[in-house]
Amino acid sequence: MADQPGMDRVRAAVRVEPEKAAAFRLSASSTEDGEFFPDKESAEASLLEDAHAIDDLQDVMFASKCGALLVVLQGIDTSGKDGTTKSVFSLTSPLGVRVQPFGRPSDLEMAHDFLWRAHRAVPQLGHIGVFNRSHYEDVLVVKVRKMKPKDIIEQRYEQINQFEKMLTENGVRVLKCMLHISKDEQRKRLQDRLDIPKKRWKFNPGDLEDRKLWDEFQDAYETMIRRTSTKWAPWHVVPSDSKTRRNAIVARLVRAELADMDPKYPEVDWKPSDFRIE
Repeated sequence: MADQPGMDRVRAAVRVEPEKAAAFRLSASSTEDGEFFPDKESAEASLLEDAHAIDDLQDVMFASKCGALLVVLQGIDTSGKDGTTKSVFSLTSPLGVRVQPFGRPSDLEMAHDFLWRAHRAVPQLGHIGVFNRSHYEDVLVVKVRKMKPKDIIEQRYEQINQFEKMLTENGVRVLKCMLHISKDEQRKRLQDRLDIPKKRWKFNPGDLEDRKLWDEFQDAYETMIRRTSTKWAPWHVVPSDSKTRRNAIVARLVRAELADMDPKYPEVDWKPSDFRIE
């Protein structure tokens, strides 16, 4: 489509460059940025095109086992992690995509280091893995709720960086997206969960407690991005007040990562002409 923004242009617009991460301010990042996809129609058209391309690229990656892609979706309550996943991978074969949600750790998970459950869920070669929340909960909720001492939280940033570096050195690309919404937009979405019967199952009274800690969570996200936007796994701050724009931007980012991997169908060691199907 002629008016679809280039993948590199979109990526550059939302990526937090590692060399500039120390000065990153979340408050300076727009939640509504209309630079791309000025209307719903253009966003949906771009998303559809990219969803087809993602499916095609994932098929080739599955056949070649040339690598894997881990998509980390992180964001406050109602930022749209579920909706983004459903939209971006709506046309992708379920054989090649695994979605892993991260909630409260189980007793087994608590008996291991904090990265253990994340490592177990990393996609195998040929697959796309989606983390709905992630190992970053351990420097967000755990930090804001003061579940661990400050020195433990502090050392986790570098542990996460080294974990992700190890993944990339072993063929797993890491695409990290922070879905960035405003406090007012969150209010509207929480209200929808009360007002619309089919959405009520999503409502959790605990979300209101987290909302009271909005500023603390914003500070924690800002620190997280400053400390963990690395050259091997940079963060992308995606304006998410508009659901359609959010979905279209993430789809562009996913397609860009898969295109960079440049998967090729494997060569076979036999000639088709040597066989005849009776």
